[in-house]
Amino acid sequence: MINPERLVKTFCDLVTIDSPSSFEEKIAAELVGRLKALGFNVIRDDYGNVIANDGKENPIMLSAHMDTVEPGQGIKPSIEGDRIVSDGTTILGGDCKAGVSAIMEALESIREDETPHLPIEVVFTREEETALVGARNLDFSKIASKEAIVFDGEGPVNRITSASPTYIGFNIEITGRSAHAGVEPEKGLSAIKIAAELITRLPQGRLDGETTFNIGSIEGGQVRNAVPETTKVIGEFRSMNLETLDSVRLQLTESLDTVQELFPEAIVDAHLHTNFETYSLPEDDPALLRAKTAMTSIGLEPYLLPSGGGTDGNIFRRNGIASVVVGMADNGMHTKTEYVTIPDLVDAAHFCEALIRT
Repeated sequence: MINPERLVKTFCDLVTIDSPSSFEEKIAAELVGRLKALGFNVIRDDYGNVIANDGKENPIMLSAHMDTVEPGQGIKPSIEGDRIVSDGTTILGGDCKAGVSAIMEALESIREDETPHLPIEVVFTREEETALVGARNLDFSKIASKEAIVFDGEGPVNRITSASPTYIGFNIEITGRSAHAGVEPEKGLSAIKIAAELITRLPQGRLDGETTFNIGSIEGGQVRNAVPETTKVIGEFRSMNLETLDSVRLQLTESLDTVQELFPEAIVDAHLHTNFETYSLPEDDPALLRAKTAMTSIGLEPYLLPSGGGTDGNIFRRNGIASVVVGMADNGMHTKTEYVTIPDLVDAAHFCEALIRT
């Protein structure tokens, strides 16, 4: 039986273990210990992802990620009514430790009750928040599942992610020419000015219902009294429509070419990379049907909404695993006002338990 008090304690215990992206060793060790105590076979792949199974064939995968965004160190959770919150100086870490906690509680429950259950595989990944790096480096030769439920969505567990975009990141490095800003500025070529010229030619924000574009970071110059020689522009664009994606890519390329022509003595070097690719759940997707059945069995009405974000589910699907992303009771992800709703967290654990019961 799902134990709400234990579930809340597990969540609060896990969020107090610092695990910003690339620093997941402590949380990984904790989860390895807990999974072994539940009787699972547990390994770490070469990238440090945690993989566990019960040794049975044809398992279903339960997955969440171990890392959190910053500011996520020294988290102090507290309960306010039916919510778990931080003290306001950090995030809460519900993304994705609410998902981890729901999975662990369901596993605790079926072990306590000696409940007959489906074969189980558990995958907890590293560095999800840094462009799904852990999942992209997951050793899929060690994965047996053909279906996965990923606990990494916002809101209640019956909120299912129906579609996710393709994400293209870009890094642009501009090299001009330095000079003394007060003595001979005419000998310089400002990389910041060139970057500004480029940025004004690019779209920003939401372009349509399926497409966004963002300049996330600009770094340039060294001192106040020197014409800046170098500047970096870092950004991204996303879309569920591949034709629109190609159109935005073309606009970026043409803008780069135009700026290069305007400043022929500068070096404008751009690198584009695809971090994850779009998917849209078909109605007959086996993982979707499995998730819907489990939800309705505990009185939850599933509903599907597209997301502008990506999850490990994008990578799993790309590797032939039918994957569905469900909510995990978290709200206000990546902010200091993030909170987890306790009744929704309990529902997530009940759903996970229903999912693996035979």
